[in-house]
Amino acid sequence: MSPFHFDGLVWHWPIAIYLFLAGVSAGAISFAILLKHFKLGKDAYKSGFIQAACIIAPLAVFAGLGILVLDLTKPFDFWKILVFYNSTSVMSVGVAVLMIYQLILFAWLICVFKEPVLNWCNGRWPLLIRLLNALVKHEPSITGFLAIFALSLGAYTGFLLSALTTYPMLNNPVLPLLFLISGLSSGAAGTLLGGVLLKGDPDGKEVHFIHNIEIPIILVEMVLLFTFFIGLILSGGQSKIAAMRAIGEGFWGWVFWGGIVVLGLSLPLAFNLFMKASSKRKFSYVAITASCSLIGVLLLRNFILYTGQMTVA
Repeated sequence: MSPFHFDGLVWHWPIAIYLFLAGVSAGAISFAILLKHFKLGKDAYKSGFIQAACIIAPLAVFAGLGILVLDLTKPFDFWKILVFYNSTSVMSVGVAVLMIYQLILFAWLICVFKEPVLNWCNGRWPLLIRLLNALVKHEPSITGFLAIFALSLGAYTGFLLSALTTYPMLNNPVLPLLFLISGLSSGAAGTLLGGVLLKGDPDGKEVHFIHNIEIPIILVEMVLLFTFFIGLILSGGQSKIAAMRAIGEGFWGWVFWGGIVVLGLSLPLAFNLFMKASSKRKFSYVAITASCSLIGVLLLRNFILYTGQMTVA
């Protein structure tokens, strides 16, 4: 049986990429909010790491939606999902969350970059300046709503798969939390990698702050992954069969142990602990660690998507 083509396959790799990008967006903007609130304040827009997160967050969502639309049998009918809202459809609810998230995201970006935006508008559009100033007054509320919708989007990536109730491995209550935490991990990695590429200081306070949060996130992700599979195995029946087919011998077993556990979790954790213990972080350490985390989360999305559809209840 091919690891990518088998009986019962409903969703394939474009959905995994969409889920990955949505998680990266939610995670990146979550760390941007934390950095601005706890470390950088009104000068946040000057940070290469904030700039990276604010570029990644909207672009990742747009790219993910683009892939999702192109994967539809009738891509030009995508607008119907936006107009004909169905509260009982997980996909429809997810699209609604995405739309609201994007609106709040752009409002927050304006608040963060208010100084350069207002300087650029000065002398050109006085009405626009008044509107921007009115928006900026509500920055605390906008930040709060953005945090809520970012976390909702991260969890939704797991709820979308768990809606496939005929597959015991996907219909799992741990999945939304696992995808939320792994999304935060990928967002942290994307912010770090983008930040150092934008000439941010690899030993700066932003990197130290993110790494201090990233270490417990990786540990929680490991626990959730362990809980996910132990729960399936102890459930017996088709759930146990699904778990053993996923992490046992074969292509996906190698992906799980080598790609997710070792490359995506163990190596980033070891590198983070090494950098925490060493006197100075370097560009190569930060970039390699972030790249390993991103690859690991991307592999996790594909692994769960494909192996989860191999066994039917």
